[in-house]
Amino acid sequence: MRRRKFLGLTAAAAAAWPHAVRAQPPAMPVIGFLSSQSPDGYAEPLRAFRQGLKESGFSDGENVAIEFRWTENQPDALRSQATALARRNVTVIAAMDSPTAVAAKAATATIPIVFNSGEDPVRLGLVASLAQPGGNLTGINFFAAELTEKRLGLLRELLPGMARIAVIVNPSHASITVGTLRDVEAAARSMGLQIRVFNAATSHELGAAFAAIASDKFDALFVSSGPFFSGRRVQMALLAARYGIPAIYTGRQYAEAGGLMSYGASVTNAWRQVGVYTGRVLKGVKPRDLPVVQADKFDFVINAEAARLLGIAVPSSLLSIADAVIE
Repeated sequence: MRRRKFLGLTAAAAAAWPHAVRAQPPAMPVIGFLSSQSPDGYAEPLRAFRQGLKESGFSDGENVAIEFRWTENQPDALRSQATALARRNVTVIAAMDSPTAVAAKAATATIPIVFNSGEDPVRLGLVASLAQPGGNLTGINFFAAELTEKRLGLLRELLPGMARIAVIVNPSHASITVGTLRDVEAAARSMGLQIRVFNAATSHELGAAFAAIASDKFDALFVSSGPFFSGRRVQMALLAARYGIPAIYTGRQYAEAGGLMSYGASVTNAWRQVGVYTGRVLKGVKPRDLPVVQADKFDFVINAEAARLLGIAVPSSLLSIADAVIE
């Protein structure tokens, strides 16, 4: 009797077990969020990224989880964190700048990657073409490096008599440096401007470069793009004010940190678009079927307080076309 009862219970449990398994909720997909920056100063772009996800039907903590990895401009940490996310087998990686995208691509050939790149993603080897990315990557190209002539033109309108321009680049980020120097040399030549290049890959080198620029009495400074400079935008604004150097930068975040002027694609809008694409990948769309989106919103920002500290009267022609004037 006891044996028959035991067998009956076992059979009942076996019959119920498949139903119990089917009743388990599906695992929540995980986004591996990877940035070479620090979260400081990126609250607004991060909100835009979440908004983009929401537009695609996903909310952090409700139907998707986000695993954040910020590497504070440490190249070794960037590579190791990209590898860690690949081993974690996240559902998709959101790579929020060019170095991050390159590191993520090296870490996995199977996990979908949505990137945010200020450089040409074809030239970087991230995708085969903008229209047909191929492979496991797609994303947003927000033109941080391709607007050199426009930036120099704005600087010359602010300072009509300028003749000698300092250009600061980070030699450790070779692809950005090569592109910046190619474009700035061509633009300066067409405008009849003389340039001199200064290298900086550390905070100490940055301070030394600003001191040399001031000592040599350059008329203005053109700052290259890249996560290194973005991460040190407050330091650069303070150095420019200390040495009295008018400078133009590649994005709104620099002017908001106290820099004189910036012109570039909207970082906030680019992060929102990364969120939208990440959501589409979560829904099952393959990266190879999502053309790379090119930025279509650009911000020209003037920091009026910085201009006053430098003793510069901003002409009305520039004020009238600025997207924002920071007082």
